[in-house]
Amino acid sequence: MHPSAPAAASPPDHPQPASPRDLFVSFTWLALQGFGGVLAIVQREMVEKKKWLTPDQFLEDWAVAQVMPGPNVINLALMIGDRYFGLRGAVAAVAGMLTVPLFVILALAVLYAHYAANPQVAAALRGMGAVSGGLIAATGIKLIPQLRKHPLGFATCLAFVALVFAAIALLKIPLGWVLLAVGGVACVWTWKKIAP
Repeated sequence: MHPSAPAAASPPDHPQPASPRDLFVSFTWLALQGFGGVLAIVQREMVEKKKWLTPDQFLEDWAVAQVMPGPNVINLALMIGDRYFGLRGAVAAVAGMLTVPLFVILALAVLYAHYAANPQVAAALRGMGAVSGGLIAATGIKLIPQLRKHPLGFATCLAFVALVFAAIALLKIPLGWVLLAVGGVACVWTWKKIAP
């Protein structure tokens, strides 16, 4: 996917990264903010601040990133980098997501190994779990308005949201099976709706 591809490219007046270096710095900054989950940060940085993606593009790209193997945000960085600068952009975006955070994680791992037995540290980490859940929920709620434009209709999309939530949270069905079954049905149904 290169800038010349009509379907993936942004309009000429749409903001975009200035260079692969800009991608590297932006994704490094994004990754360093992502304690407890990066999804909320990615949506805010890419859509609301930098405006490199429209809300619809973000929703579509995030859906693709979810079904690809590997970490979702790395997949998204790869797609965004490739869209603007091809292989160089993809490498720069992924390197930004991984390089500096790797050193931060190594330092934190050393600290954690030293203080893991401390009950206050364990309690603080459990508290961060609640924050992480809140970040994910907030981003999901922000994405709901984009479903109004979906070919299946808003009510059907909400039904899929509820079905996925019930399957994963209540019935404890593994994510892979839910993606395959519910995602497969949604994809085929949407394809039939938009096919000429």
